[in-house]
Amino acid sequence: MLSYEYVVVPAPKKAPKVKAAKTPEARFAHALTEVMNTYGAEGWEYLRSDTLPCEERSGFTGTKTVFQNMLVFRRVIEAQVTTYHLPDADMVPTPEMLAAELPPEPPRPAAAPAPRAETPPRLMAAPQSGTAPRLGPAAARVQPFQLSAVERKD
Repeated sequence: MLSYEYVVVPAPKKAPKVKAAKTPEARFAHALTEVMNTYGAEGWEYLRSDTLPCEERSGFTGTKTVFQNMLVFRRVIEAQVTTYHLPDADMVPTPEMLAAELPPEPPRPAAAPAPRAETPPRLMAAPQSGTAPRLGPAAARVQPFQLSAVERKD
């Protein structure tokens, strides 16, 4: 299994002027090429670029979030090469061998009969008397309230 170490460096923000590069895009590409070639000569492999948020102070007490463009490089750590030793096939226990080492199962108790479910009482309809009850108004009719001439204050 390979192990890696990583280095993260800021991407160039401004590209220096170069005679061969006439446009801003060409100057920026040249600046990136210089950074990548420098780290590549040291054994670093370019992995990716990331844009990550970073909080910075703003004024006396405020903060603001700015985004930083970062270049990620990695290289293999050769000093930590791990080798695995697999056991011999004769030494690996089979499922049958593992089952033989288990203690015997205790006898299971006889299954108890299932409890009888009690049936809920049934709601029965009222005995039929031949006619249905008559439904009427819920309350007696009330006359509207009227003030007499003596109680009125005109």
